Amino acid sequence: MARRHEPLNRTARAAALWWPAALALSIVATIVGGAIAGMLMAGGDPRGHFPFTDGYIRSIVVFTVVQAFLSAVLSVGLAIPVARAIHRRRFPGRKPFIRILGLPMVIPTIVGVLGIVAIYGRSGWLNAGLEQLGLQGRFDVYGLQGILIAHIFFNMPFAARILLQAWESVPAESWRLAGQLGASEIQTFCLVEWPVVRQAAPGLFALVFLLCFTSFSVVLVLGGGPPNATIEVAIYQALRFDFDLPRVSALAIIQVAFCGALAIGAARLFTALPDTPPAGRPAVRFDGRAMPSRLVDGAAIMVGAVVLLAPLAAVVLSAGRGPIAATLSDPALWAATGRSIAVGLTAGTLSLALGLGMVATLRRLRYREGNERTAALLEAVGSLVLIIPPFVIGAGLFVLARSHVNVFDNGLPLVVSINALMGLPFVIRVLGPPATQTLQRHGRLTAALGMRLGHRVRLVDWPLLRRPIALSLALTTALAMGDFGVIALFGTPETRTLPLYLYQQMGSYQLGRAAVSAAVLVATTLIMFLLIERIVGGRADDKA
Repeated sequence: MARRHEPLNRTARAAALWWPAALALSIVATIVGGAIAGMLMAGGDPRGHFPFTDGYIRSIVVFTVVQAFLSAVLSVGLAIPVARAIHRRRFPGRKPFIRILGLPMVIPTIVGVLGIVAIYGRSGWLNAGLEQLGLQGRFDVYGLQGILIAHIFFNMPFAARILLQAWESVPAESWRLAGQLGASEIQTFCLVEWPVVRQAAPGLFALVFLLCFTSFSVVLVLGGGPPNATIEVAIYQALRFDFDLPRVSALAIIQVAFCGALAIGAARLFTALPDTPPAGRPAVRFDGRAMPSRLVDGAAIMVGAVVLLAPLAAVVLSAGRGPIAATLSDPALWAATGRSIAVGLTAGTLSLALGLGMVATLRRLRYREGNERTAALLEAVGSLVLIIPPFVIGAGLFVLARSHVNVFDNGLPLVVSINALMGLPFVIRVLGPPATQTLQRHGRLTAALGMRLGHRVRLVDWPLLRRPIALSLALTTALAMGDFGVIALFGTPETRTLPLYLYQQMGSYQLGRAAVSAAVLVATTLIMFLLIERIVGGRADDKA
């Protein structure tokens, strides 16, 4: 009798395990499958637009690879001395400085680009300084040099933060032993520091290369035209201006092939580092006490601070000198702000819902089933947007939807859907570990007490997970509010969000108004982030 019920029990158990992820996966599959179907329906023969037959496509691919390689080399290369100097020195404001190293990753890209233009543009600080010094010639920010400067601004602080983690993972005993043995600065670097740098740097380089390879906003604004376009910008131009669907298909295939290979390479090379330093005595370093070392470290920290803070300061100062009253009294600004908030909240909520479904299955696969391989595969599906870039998904959905509806009049739902997918990897990374930990700690007790799903969620999961949930929602909402790539494809004057409104002001050389709009965008994003963390996550002293 018991054997007769075994298949039924296995089916019920599998259904209970998989239904949350199945719901989330069905939505992901609908969006990604729709994009692939759109590409297949694009028509025409894309083979004539592959690099070995089309010189223009070949030049686009070469430029994309070259700028990504140079950006990764410069970003990681600069990050190494900056991270080393931060680890060796104790200076006023060190902790806040470490915290804001992550800022360029969350502020809207278009705002960072505006800051770069304010410093290195034709009327920027650099050219004004050269003119004051009586030097001939002007620095032109538009071209490869501008792209590299912007990519260093966005990626160097992030790389320095990750490398600092690598330095902090060295046990205090290693530094003490190096000091007791009288190791020179070079010997300390080769024997103690280089092994952790060598462990972290290759994966970090691959990750930065991937981020720069798929760069859109930076290249669109600072590229200076088709000769300096990346694959994503070429897709945008082929779809929005030329409507060359075979070329769009060929570029999308190339983009997905490169991103797939790069994502696999980055996953193989990247080594997870501990979030906290090893337990025990705090690390005390005995190297770098000579004056030349102090000067080198001071210069590295100064360079890192200038790269990180100068563009942000330029935006703030430009906004302060801009036509504040005229810009703030423009109804179009507030209409765009309202749409940004609506898009951000909707995309963030959808992303969180998808992430909760996948995490619910992931944690049971890892803890109760012990099936790490299936869990890793499910997690990879949730990060599909890293292999199929959002712009490729947008192009596919554009082609699919254009024969049924006016895409430009109904573009915001597509913008929301794609931004929700873009936020899904962050939700899984932020929410997955604490959710699994909660099940490990309290799973047996709740099962022994026979708690139902609703009671378990209300009494155990929600108090312990509300802060990670709030952080996930705040992060995905902020990212969607600041997104410029997808809205550039679907946006119109009637449906534009604040980043697109800001880009249009920059395009018409209204840099003063653009700076004020950028300040409004940053302030709105920050307020939304803090409000979500406060309302959903509760106060820091709330009992968990």
